[in-house]
Amino acid sequence: MRIDLHTHSTASDGTDSPTELVRNAAAAGLDVVALTDHDTVAGHPEALRALPAGLTLVTGAELSCRLGDISLHMLAYLFDPAEPELARERELVRDDRVPRARAIVEKLRELDVPVTWEQVARIAGDGSVGRPHIAAAMVEAGVVPTVSDAFTEEWIANDGRAYVGKHELNPFDALRLIKGAGGVAVFAHPLAAKRGQTVPESAITDLAAAGLDGVEADHADHTPETRERLHGLARELGLLATGSSDYHGSRKSIGLGAFTTAPDVYAEIAARGSGATPVTGPAAD
Repeated sequence: MRIDLHTHSTASDGTDSPTELVRNAAAAGLDVVALTDHDTVAGHPEALRALPAGLTLVTGAELSCRLGDISLHMLAYLFDPAEPELARERELVRDDRVPRARAIVEKLRELDVPVTWEQVARIAGDGSVGRPHIAAAMVEAGVVPTVSDAFTEEWIANDGRAYVGKHELNPFDALRLIKGAGGVAVFAHPLAAKRGQTVPESAITDLAAAGLDGVEADHADHTPETRERLHGLARELGLLATGSSDYHGSRKSIGLGAFTTAPDVYAEIAARGSGATPVTGPAAD
């Protein structure tokens, strides 16, 4: 089995629609794919309707969190999307995205970067607007050659010149909410140094004690040494170790299935989730 447990669609900051995502996942030879858009489940119904025969969809989301001055992401799988407390927090994060994006655009304009809110909104479409959409606008304007080049201290990286903070969950609160909604919690790319400051390993230990289910060990932003360390840490703490692409379509160079999760780890995630169940296509109308 080939299992990719971290992907994004146009419901947040990916470039594939949910329909395109599941079709591309099947074409890439995946058996299982998780749709984990940022702070939203808006893409799930379309993905389920379009699910190709034989492909299993794991519903999820990537929740925005902050521990002290460090931003981090928590992957939530198989939770009940209607559970009111978690739904309310996802809405608070989403509601903050537009004013935050507008503020970033304004900072960029003060730095003589010729991007507009209208341009960013067009790029985001119906998706949940975020920094990748702003970065794409900067590419369009010829300010940077690639989306990744916008995520520097010069521009919109954490603590960059045009950075603006956002509403984020405390990760311990996120764990409580995910568990309360019957979900499974996996710390996304926890030691990805290229994304900025990383949490200390002691924080992962504390999160494990608070109910964290796993860590995303195999990820493109982790060096081989970091992947090995995370697998070891998972064994030490009794955590599941997952692997996934963090696919964003054409916005990133990483393809579906670039990193995968072991079948026994996936089976444990599926067994622990009680708010929703994986669905294998073809989906019912």
